[in-house]
Amino acid sequence: MPRWPISDERAREMYDGGRANSDARWFARFWGRLFGTGVFPRRWVTLEVPGRISGDLTSFPLGMADLDGRWYLVSMLGECNWVSNVRANNGEAVLRRRGRRRVQLTEVPVSERAPILARYVRIAPGGRPHIPVAVGSPLEEFEAVADRYPVFEVADQTSS
Repeated sequence: MPRWPISDERAREMYDGGRANSDARWFARFWGRLFGTGVFPRRWVTLEVPGRISGDLTSFPLGMADLDGRWYLVSMLGECNWVSNVRANNGEAVLRRRGRRRVQLTEVPVSERAPILARYVRIAPGGRPHIPVAVGSPLEEFEAVADRYPVFEVADQTSS
């Protein structure tokens, strides 16, 4: 039985080849606006980061995973635009949710990603179809794919 609003297969098709099709772009604009308002729980945010080529501000709706009191952004598509943009901007970004919060994103080493990925597939239904490990699987299964899914720890930026 398909899950609402779309089936897992359709979700994967929307990002065939790692690029969003027109449906995925429509959903991204829709969820980006909604997540930015803060009407959803804390884990749903809109990431804003300058484009690495254009320098124009780009926005991406994302779900954060929480683990041991820390928050993480997980790239359900692996290497993708927002990941490249964050790296090019040295991890400096803004999260929108009931306002804008400047954050520092620090990439998590591959060896530390498995428990974060396990938490992410439990709490992010939109990301689940893209990570080929079932909810509740042993950590070893997440370790086997951890190098394909960048993860960034989220910390508030401090003034210097």
